[in-house]
Amino acid sequence: MAETVRTVQEKLQMIHSTSRPTIDDYTATVFDSFIELHGDRAYGEDAAICAGIGMLGSQPVTVIGHRKGKTTENNIAANFGMPHPEGYRKALRLAKQAEKFHRPVICFVDTPGAFCGIGAEERGQGEAIARCLYEFIALRTPVVSIVTGEGGSGGALALAVADRVLMLENALYSVISPRGCASILWKDASREIEAAERLKITAQDLYGFGMVEGIIPETPSILKNVKKTLVTVLQELCAEEDMDALLAKRYEKFRKIGVFQEINQI
Repeated sequence: MAETVRTVQEKLQMIHSTSRPTIDDYTATVFDSFIELHGDRAYGEDAAICAGIGMLGSQPVTVIGHRKGKTTENNIAANFGMPHPEGYRKALRLAKQAEKFHRPVICFVDTPGAFCGIGAEERGQGEAIARCLYEFIALRTPVVSIVTGEGGSGGALALAVADRVLMLENALYSVISPRGCASILWKDASREIEAAERLKITAQDLYGFGMVEGIIPETPSILKNVKKTLVTVLQELCAEEDMDALLAKRYEKFRKIGVFQEINQI
């Protein structure tokens, strides 16, 4: 089926739709079983991050993802998908456990960004995100990340250091939300659409830049598409017998991002 071409404005509306699948839909449908685990063993539980152990067919995996709700009450409980530092520390705890037991890690990214409240800053939000980046780049087990909705700033990148980064067809992935970008550049949040267009943050843009490895179609069978893609990608990654070689490829993949060429204009 041919991909439907949509504008950035349409995609911005779609990723905020309450009908869009959330991490709870993925854990209930994509995986044959799933047990959620809680707490970072340092401060407490953060409902904005869902993490646990599941089965993808016969393959045990660790699943980590940003959580959003479909009702106002659910969203408030999950802080609208904006994690605190304890959420990222919980994610890292589960990732290190996966490394110990040789389970692949699957991350679902959907957040406007990490929470920037006073309490989060006091508990080390920046350090928690940086620690995820530091540890995931060298995690000795296959890692796959899927941007399913909005991938905003470091809050998204913390769960997107992976061997394969994929995006749903209408997902967006950016260093900053379009609204935040417009507010900073032009002091006018109403120019959100213009900012989104200039940022080049669609799945199609990023695939063209080589920043993501694949785009998953958003057909009525979107959950089946995600499962089929994950099975295929994990089979490929798990076939890599040399973990050092896999880590070297992961490292080089991220080192190439942002490479530029200077043009002599004299």
